[in-house]
Amino acid sequence: MDYFFYPSSVAVFGSFKKGAIAHEILRNIVEGGFEGKILPVNPKGGTVEVAGRTFQIRERLDEPVDAAIIAIPARLVPSLIDEIGPLIKGAVVISAGFSEVGNEELERELVEKAKRHGVRIIGPNCAGIFGVHGRFFGSFEVRVKPGGLALISQSGAFGGAALAMGNDEGIGFSAFVSYGNAADLNESDFLEYFADDENTKVIALYIEGVRDGRKFLNALRYAAARKPVIILKAGKSKSGARAAASHTGSLAGSYEIYRAAFRQAGAIEVEEMEELFDAAKAFEMYSKAGMRVAVITNSGGPGVLATDKLERLGLEIAMLSDKTVEELRSFLPPQCSVKNPVDLIADADYERYRRTMEVVCRDENVDALLVICVPPIFLSSEEIAKAIIEASCDKPVIVNFMAGELTREGVELLERNGIKNFPTPERAAKAIRWLSMRG
Repeated sequence: MDYFFYPSSVAVFGSFKKGAIAHEILRNIVEGGFEGKILPVNPKGGTVEVAGRTFQIRERLDEPVDAAIIAIPARLVPSLIDEIGPLIKGAVVISAGFSEVGNEELERELVEKAKRHGVRIIGPNCAGIFGVHGRFFGSFEVRVKPGGLALISQSGAFGGAALAMGNDEGIGFSAFVSYGNAADLNESDFLEYFADDENTKVIALYIEGVRDGRKFLNALRYAAARKPVIILKAGKSKSGARAAASHTGSLAGSYEIYRAAFRQAGAIEVEEMEELFDAAKAFEMYSKAGMRVAVITNSGGPGVLATDKLERLGLEIAMLSDKTVEELRSFLPPQCSVKNPVDLIADADYERYRRTMEVVCRDENVDALLVICVPPIFLSSEEIAKAIIEASCDKPVIVNFMAGELTREGVELLERNGIKNFPTPERAAKAIRWLSMRG
């Protein structure tokens, strides 16, 4: 499916009036820096100016392209596919009005026409696709920065919200695909594709339901054996299942069956959007972690919260060795706690954090570190961030900088050095739990 996510040429079909979906997709492709050939197509012809470039609108497609993005009335889509089928490899059908509104016959006709020409279909009723490393933004959703997360979403609106939230969370993406009704290509196909995509490090999947359970389980096993797969399942309740059926025409089925399938395949299920991105951030930094965790903090309360959450999640609070305890006592002020959690107290500076992290990291009883900072007004959060960055430690370090504006500069410094921040102790603890599930 490289012709979808790394195309060398694309045709966009629809209205190119400002505000129209096709116009917005064209603008996204141009502004995103796509370097291949771009062909706007509409029977009325004319020109369209986008991002300082003027394009001649073709009245019909008259040369081969890798992919077509189609945003025209649903009733016209099958005949268009029949017409352009010999010239394209794949089509992304944005148009709605198919099986999701009970129009199964039109959807069947669309698939039949595509199969006749060997064309693969994404959609219909979808929000489009991104191939971020190919600088291809074939959607009307907000553009994102390059990274390792491939987001597969059955819902276009969820996908759009997730992309925007990912930007806020500092997530980098390799790809995005909204597949809507999944008339042809579905979640299983994309799982297998991204499992083998060298730019994808983590796969996130939002699903409401699947039609072919066996194919899905096989694809999930294949992908989860190669990369972390994070799943957010909607339609768990009876009412949610009914809503899912009316949304994308999917069969939500029994949630218990899905949950068992996720566990059997080795996928990681999360409950909320926030958790999906926290898990993605963790896996962007580390591939796995062990169960034994050491907590280092400059504030007792958050340290206790982290400890409580870690234990509730089934992780172990590491028992520090006598050697580690003695070494910590040799340089920490006497009022500091050298048991786990290690409390460095409020005035902990660069040196105290860095040395403590290095000593604890060397302990053979410790698999991962959870480092908490609640900076007092007399200490710069950047100083503590620098200590975390420069500490010599070869084990996973999950960071929780708290207190909003006081930590902004420190969090930015961490981000620039590839270290993600988890804004609460509980979220940081969950990040280690997800890493341990692959450990």
